[in-house]
Amino acid sequence: MLRRESFEEWARSRQQRLVRSAYLVTGDFQRAEDLVQEALIRAAQRWDTLRDGQPDAWVRTVVFREHVSWWRRVRRETVTDEPPTGLLDPPGEAPVMIQDALALLTHKQRAVLVLRYIEDLSVAETAAVLGVSDGTVKKQASVALASLREIAPGLEELQEELS
Repeated sequence: MLRRESFEEWARSRQQRLVRSAYLVTGDFQRAEDLVQEALIRAAQRWDTLRDGQPDAWVRTVVFREHVSWWRRVRRETVTDEPPTGLLDPPGEAPVMIQDALALLTHKQRAVLVLRYIEDLSVAETAAVLGVSDGTVKKQASVALASLREIAPGLEELQEELS
């Protein structure tokens, strides 16, 4: 009984943050909730070994890897010469701008930015979650940030205002 209570307390305290991160990566609230729910079910099954380690990192890894597996199966990206117009016009509130800008990135770039700058993970931690090398994380972050600067210049102004 103590095992179950321990897990439930931990899961309740983390669920909202996990869903928020998953949503920023997926851009789909229902998909984010499903991913987090699946990861929490897996964590509950392994709670005896996870609770004394780093369950947050383990669950985050499951969420991001499951998302990558999903989009590899159902990849529906349409490559175009120019990004879609109108997504960032007119400039809106910060969360909407960020969400719209993240939607223009690839899934991998979005995952790297969310983990590095929103979840505040180190390069090594991000690499471990995504199952890639440190160099890949650095390169994806660099390319993603350059893309954001190009497609959403209003974000830099917003960042300066918030600082």
